[in-house]
Amino acid sequence: MSCVEQMKYKLHLERTTFKEAREYIEKNSDEVYYVDPGYKIFKDYYIIGVPPVAMGVRGTEMLFTYVKPCHGTFVMGIDSEEEISRLRKNESEKIKKSLKMGRVKDKADSGPAPASFSEMYKK
Repeated sequence: MSCVEQMKYKLHLERTTFKEAREYIEKNSDEVYYVDPGYKIFKDYYIIGVPPVAMGVRGTEMLFTYVKPCHGTFVMGIDSEEEISRLRKNESEKIKKSLKMGRVKDKADSGPAPASFSEMYKK
């Protein structure tokens, strides 16, 4: 099992909240991907956080949240083109999968909006 702390990393934020970490990643990344808690990176490191968990790409650096028990949440950056390409591939597959499930109904497809609460529940 590898340890993220043994890799060459850069700390962008220390001892912050999940919300502040997500906002930092969103503002400071060229690309932002949202993953579920438990998303696996670097072979055996799991992302922990409150959804939506943002992961950012800035050049060859991947930005992500790192939670250290008793110390809080950090935003780390690690150069890894391999991990970035895996993230892009996984996220594009997720998009393709959701598109295959069918298109989302537009409001125009569902007919006119009900005029009252009683009309809403007639169906």
